[in-house]
Amino acid sequence: QVQLQESGPGLVNTSQTLSLTCTVSGGSIASNYYYWSWIRQPPGKGLESLGYITYSGNVHYSPSLKSRTSIFRDTFKNQFSLQLRSVTPEDTAMYYCARRDSSGSYYYWGQGTQVTVSS
Repeated sequence: QVQLQESGPGLVNTSQTLSLTCTVSGGSIASNYYYWSWIRQPPGKGLESLGYITYSGNVHYSPSLKSRTSIFRDTFKNQFSLQLRSVTPEDTAMYYCARRDSSGSYYYWGQGTQVTVSS
């Protein structure tokens, strides 16, 4: 059974960098053909993808956030991480990590972590 767990600060100040890590158990992040994703949901809004890192280490970012986002991995620790720079209160959201398969379906999700950006 694959499990994902987000970790990181729950409160970030405006203009600083939001950093989250997803620890994966029950499967390797280097296994074909999965895409390890970061998704967020602001209060009262829908889900928004920030991007993903593939099983081979390639990275794709959401165009609207690309200039502020970095996603990277540590295969030894079986973790992947998100950095979102220059945050504003609009980046306040529940942040999730998830595994996406090649068909685009998300079968495994972390429980989510609330991040609040203080103004």
